Amino acid sequence: MARQERTMLSWFVELGEARLVQFADELLANPRMAEAFTGALQRAARTKGTVDKNMQMLLGLLNLPSKADYNRLLSKIETLQGSLVNLNIKLDRMLADRERPKRRRPEKPRAASV
Repeated sequence: MARQERTMLSWFVELGEARLVQFADELLANPRMAEAFTGALQRAARTKGTVDKNMQMLLGLLNLPSKADYNRLLSKIETLQGSLVNLNIKLDRMLADRERPKRRRPEKPRAASV
């Protein structure tokens, strides 16, 4: 029978939430560990920024839209859609006013000439 290796994930799942929180507290209580964790998070954020910038440049070279381009376009489309809705409402009001029969004012009695 093959020996099953315990992965870190299976070990965390087995620990349970309470034990995992206790383990994390003890781990981060150590200043060296907290500093290493903070450094790792900062490096990960810098790396993500670099990857995003490089991906945007690559998409630009390939003449493909980036996520920023997509979001800009989506914003413009939503603005146009709002303008069309407003225009449609105004047009409906104008058509309704046009179809409504005009009430005639009663004519004022003319003064009899003496």
